[in-house]
Amino acid sequence: MTPNAHSWSRAILPPLLLFVVVLVVWEVAITALRVPKFILPSPLAVAQAAWKYGPELRTGLAFTSGAAITGFLASFVIGTLIAIAFSQSSLIRSSCYPYAIFLQTVPIMAIAPLIILWFGTGFHSVVLVAFIISLFPIITNVTSGLLAVDPDLIDLFRLNNASRWQVLWKLRLPNSVPAMCIGAKTSSGLAVVGSIVGEFFAGYSEKWYGLGYLIPAWKEGLKQDRLFAAILASTLLGLAIFTLVNVISASVLSRWYHVPNDES
Repeated sequence: MTPNAHSWSRAILPPLLLFVVVLVVWEVAITALRVPKFILPSPLAVAQAAWKYGPELRTGLAFTSGAAITGFLASFVIGTLIAIAFSQSSLIRSSCYPYAIFLQTVPIMAIAPLIILWFGTGFHSVVLVAFIISLFPIITNVTSGLLAVDPDLIDLFRLNNASRWQVLWKLRLPNSVPAMCIGAKTSSGLAVVGSIVGEFFAGYSEKWYGLGYLIPAWKEGLKQDRLFAAILASTLLGLAIFTLVNVISASVLSRWYHVPNDES
């Protein structure tokens, strides 16, 4: 086994084995204690519900993932631009940073109804909620990366008459790449949460809906097996998006800090 394959197996096998153990214990406990299905369904019942209502889950998964990814990408681009503005002016940073913190401290459940009231229901409102909840980690991490530059390097650039743009493009932005990746990984998970919360309020319609629409609908009907299937789909979506961003971040960092071997 290659070192890379060995590292992947060590990263994947332990949580996978733990997941299997949890499922087995869950199934045995449900059977032994005779827990009613409407209180806690068994893993087998959840799997059967996921198979039976697969079309609804796939439709919900498609819309939720679309809103989450769109909101995340928007937060990454706009958050990076805001961080660049913060890094270029202490006045802008001190004036606007408290309002960025406001996005993190105000409960999204409180402002989501306002967004629906102002912008109506539909995909765009769900994207906006996902964007708001995932914006702050990008701003704070990228700003920290842009500002955490060795003063000696800044002096070196100034001695060579580098412009503000050159310092930003050739020094500050490259220095912020690790922080940018950390912010992206944090925001990717928050974007999924934001899209599901947005769907609680925005809904869609009978033909256009996300997982955040299915979860309360199946909860009200005491359809616990379907509810657990929708929750599992939401969890897997968040895990999939986080894993994708994590893989991209690892690839970017490995290339960014790769030191070529000049020996021949």
